[in-house]
Amino acid sequence: MSETFRTTPPDQQWSGTNAGANGHQGAFDHEPEEAGDGEVGKALLVGVLGGLVSAAGYFVYRRLPEEQKEKLHAQVRTMVAQRITELRQNFNL
Repeated sequence: MSETFRTTPPDQQWSGTNAGANGHQGAFDHEPEEAGDGEVGKALLVGVLGGLVSAAGYFVYRRLPEEQKEKLHAQVRTMVAQRITELRQNFNL
């Protein structure tokens, strides 16, 4: 191929000269594990925080009087029934 049709910049070597058989340039040589370490840490932090919030919610719920628990149950049943109806309408079930 001539230099007029070259798709890489002139100062960059052709992919076949120093690269392996796959033509990899090495510009993005980093281990995939390094990129995933931050994501694992974030996911772990979110999981721990979620567990703490749910435990706190449970302790608050346990201390509610029975009539408030019943009101809460009724609200949850209504919301779940509405959501099921919405899903049935969306999927034509």
